[in-house]
Amino acid sequence: MSNHRKTYLFYDLETTGLNKCFDQIIQFAAIRTDEALNELNRHEILIRLNPDVIPSPEAMIIHRFSIDQMLSGKAEIEAIREIHQLVNTPGTISVGYNTLGFDDEFLRFSFYRNLLPPYTHQYDNFCGRMDLYPLTILYYLFKPNALNWPDPFDLKLENLSKANQLAEGQAHNAMVDVEASVALAKLLMNQEAMWRYVIGYFDKKTETQRLSQLPIGIQSTFGSHHEGVLIQGVFGAQLAYQAPVICLGQHNHYKNQCLWLRLDREELLSTTVDSIPQTTYAIRKKMGEQPIVLPASDHYLRLSEERLQLATESKKWLESHSQLFHHICDYYQNFTYPKVPNLDPDAALYEVGFPTPYEDFLSQRFHLAPPAEKEKIALEFPNPIRRNQAFRLIERHYPDYLPAETQARSLGLCDYRGERRLTRETAFNQIESLKQEKSLDQEQLRLLDELDHYLRLS
Repeated sequence: MSNHRKTYLFYDLETTGLNKCFDQIIQFAAIRTDEALNELNRHEILIRLNPDVIPSPEAMIIHRFSIDQMLSGKAEIEAIREIHQLVNTPGTISVGYNTLGFDDEFLRFSFYRNLLPPYTHQYDNFCGRMDLYPLTILYYLFKPNALNWPDPFDLKLENLSKANQLAEGQAHNAMVDVEASVALAKLLMNQEAMWRYVIGYFDKKTETQRLSQLPIGIQSTFGSHHEGVLIQGVFGAQLAYQAPVICLGQHNHYKNQCLWLRLDREELLSTTVDSIPQTTYAIRKKMGEQPIVLPASDHYLRLSEERLQLATESKKWLESHSQLFHHICDYYQNFTYPKVPNLDPDAALYEVGFPTPYEDFLSQRFHLAPPAEKEKIALEFPNPIRRNQAFRLIERHYPDYLPAETQARSLGLCDYRGERRLTRETAFNQIESLKQEKSLDQEQLRLLDELDHYLRLS
């Protein structure tokens, strides 16, 4: 039994753009509550723009932060340390709206870039994570009277907030969105039995047990394959946010992934050994995270008759093509992501692996050391990626202490998806396109002009 009381840390981020490797957080807002959702304290941190980050014009007209505001916050290295402490406070469950779809990975890369442990907030010291977005989908499907649904229907937080009077203020301001998330959670918690059940899907042990109890759909040379209905936001309301699936087993390389094959796609029935990558569609799932897999019972199914028949036919087809099903399982259990050439050190989180105890020790020394001593510690990192990151931190935040011949940034490199940093030229083109193609108000036009001016002077 834990001596640490469980608290929820509702949080939201505003960022310079969507690239988790090359963009940065500019506003972090959080409200900590007890388990009954009573507010304990709140936090708001504004973060200064790094010199090597170009804000996305699209992001600027959404969050409406001016260049002056973005240049007035805390240094990123200090702010991210503070955020890291908040989400790693013992007993903290970090939660928000679509946080596991966007914000959590943004935090992870921010921690990694600043030489902080990127994963401890997920499991250490009785910490964990939740996401209100998939929970809201479950309520929409199975407890629709719990909320007023936007008309026209969508599940954006700002529209849910309007329909249910969750919070007042400008959407895409982080604190306003956090207040809306807390109010939404209170409405969901009113259905006590439902709330207790659905939050269990964010506990690895509970979810592992639930998946093991799903009915067996197919027996193969790999063993027993559970079947279920997978709930995921990307499916959209037209598909009732769900798809019938059969489990292909655990991944052999990414040990935290189990694999689920969609049964409602016609092309599955034309699959050959050579066409598996093109005609099959498998979804990777980690325990305690979305997507959520429910039993494929009448109580949970919201499939059209056509999709239901296709799923039944697909399962029979796989059973009668047992050798091919074996090949499908083998393909997905052993598939690995291709290596990305010219990978930027700040994008190498998934390549570099967990830090060693010695690297953790060096990182702690680096953070505690005065600026004049950081270069010496940076040179001690045995891994060239982490050494480069340490020098980048000195260059960003303590440039007077970096020797003139040392230049840590290599801005032409790629992120882990092969995408490059936003360049000035691309930003100028995006500014012009937004002015021509979008109906912008005066404030948005002023923000784009500010960005244009900043980029021409910097």
